[in-house]
Amino acid sequence: MNIPTLLTLLRIALIPVFVVVFYLPYEGMRAAAALIFSIAAITDWLDGYLARRLDQASALGAFLDPVADKLMVAMALVLLVQAEPTPWLAIPAAIIVCREIAVSALREWMAEIGERAQVAVSEIGKFKTTAQMFSIIFLLYHTPLMGLPIRAIGFILLYIAVGLTLWSMLLYIHAAWPILTSKDNINPKK
Repeated sequence: MNIPTLLTLLRIALIPVFVVVFYLPYEGMRAAAALIFSIAAITDWLDGYLARRLDQASALGAFLDPVADKLMVAMALVLLVQAEPTPWLAIPAAIIVCREIAVSALREWMAEIGERAQVAVSEIGKFKTTAQMFSIIFLLYHTPLMGLPIRAIGFILLYIAVGLTLWSMLLYIHAAWPILTSKDNINPKK
């Protein structure tokens, strides 16, 4: 157990706290939920940075980090859609969640056949994650701040994140396509 892994576990532990705070019937709870999500987003960056800087990368951390990210993002999107059940929010949320499932399955299969490097995280994925995190923070916060339409900015960032989500998914599929269409990688035992 090391500092980066502890930060990842903290992010996972924040999920039920985030849900409870989101539903508390007090003024300012959306801002508190946005703060909790912000802390989770910061720990996402910090655990990776510390793992590299302190040379504390571990198999457990490498496994838990993307799981923690996907769990927190999926939960936030579910809560936002439940609070505002419109197609303008539900469709991009569904695209993001479905992409995460599809790309995770692709990475798992590629790793199983020894080709994981073909679908490594790209720069587009990092931009997608940044837009996604800020969009969720702004949509959670919801209320105007210093005259800025935070909710509207959150929606714009959400749609930018969706565009980057689809683009990065296409890049992953393109990189894996020769292997996906090869008859050499079929496992007849399954």
